[in-house]
Parts: sequence; structure tokens; C-alpha cells
Amino acid sequence: MSIWWSLHLRREAASVPLARRLLLGTMETAGVDPDVSYDLSVALTEACANAVEHGGAAGGRFGPASEAYRVTAYLDGETCRIEVADSGPGFPGPAPVPPADTYAEHGRGLRLIEELADHVHVGRTGRGGALVSFDKLLKWRPDAPLALA
Repeated sequence: MSIWWSLHLRREAASVPLARRLLLGTMETAGVDPDVSYDLSVALTEACANAVEHGGAAGGRFGPASEAYRVTAYLDGETCRIEVADSGPGFPGPAPVPPADTYAEHGRGLRLIEELADHVHVGRTGRGGALVSFDKLLKWRPDAPLALA
């Protein structure tokens, strides 16, 4: 069974927990292991926070740059893929993943996403803007209603 959803969210801090709660609720309902759900929800939080903070220096396909970003989640088979796209300036060339500085207040989000997900792709959307996509193999609870047999 497959589940997917997509949200267009305002670039406001209040949108971040909304996306996180929707992802956690979807995974709980499907029967995904809570540890996997938590890892993905933290990675999603970081990606959304980046879109809110950095995704608005230029206009893009989602309307005025200061207005929206998109979150899409796919639970398909044994994998969950999450994509967060904004309409900001994107990354100049290959997306930077700065070295982890344990005490830095900013700049750790992409590194954290890399640590929590199995595969990460950071690049540009088709019309400018940043795209962060990541996936993780799912583990299922024994009583999972949507797990593959």
C-alpha cells in the first residue's frame, strides 16, 4: 500500500510543527516503528525550518517568495521519501553541507538530516529554489495495519 500527501505552507514558523504532526500522525496510523517516525520527523523539521528561514529571496513557482513552500511525503512499500521545496534562491552549485559545529546556533540542519535519513539529495527545483529530499527504510510495528506482508 502507498500513502502520499503534499502541502503548500506559508513561510511562517507555525507551519513547521503542522508538517511534523501530519507526518507523525500518518506514520502512526500506518504502523511505522516510532523510532523511525521520530527520526524522519526531526529531519522534516530541519528541512522546513530551512525553507522558512532561507526560502524567500526570489519569486518562484509557488507564488511570491515570501509566501509558500511545499512539503511532500511518500510512504511507498518499505521506504518513506520526503521532499521540501521552496522558491528562494536555491543553492549556488552543489549544495553545501557545512562541517558540524556542535556549538553553532545555525548551519547544522543539513548535517542532521544526513545523519537521520538513509539517502539525502539537496539541489535546486526546476524553476529555482532549493529542494531537499531524503528517504529512509521503514520498520513496522508488529500490529501495523499497512505493512507489507
